[in-house]
Amino acid sequence: MNLPFPFPIFLAPFLILFEALQLVAAERYLGARQAETGIDPRDMPLSEIRAFLWSAGIICTWLWMLSSLLFEPGRTQVVAMLLASMVGYSLRRNCSRRWVLPIMTGEAAVRIGMLMSLLTIAWRSI
Repeated sequence: MNLPFPFPIFLAPFLILFEALQLVAAERYLGARQAETGIDPRDMPLSEIRAFLWSAGIICTWLWMLSSLLFEPGRTQVVAMLLASMVGYSLRRNCSRRWVLPIMTGEAAVRIGMLMSLLTIAWRSI
């Protein structure tokens, strides 16, 4: 089977799902309700399996982005995703806790937008 687009691009729907789930989890741990009550998210319980899945998802996303750089189609979108992730991480490391969720939301919006762009390009090339 000769695909017009590299196989990793077709994993993008799973990455979109992970991004959405990551935003839901971030809202639960960093959202307005926790900010109003002054709860530190580091003190909230996080099951070991949830922490593992979250970390594994982030690692898999980065591995996917790095491996997708090897293929010409969609390289621009992947570079934009990498830049959004690196800039977002830098901003989150240097901001107050109340700004972490808006920055994460912006990062996720850029990454989801680039993934949708990749899927659109792949769909049109089929």
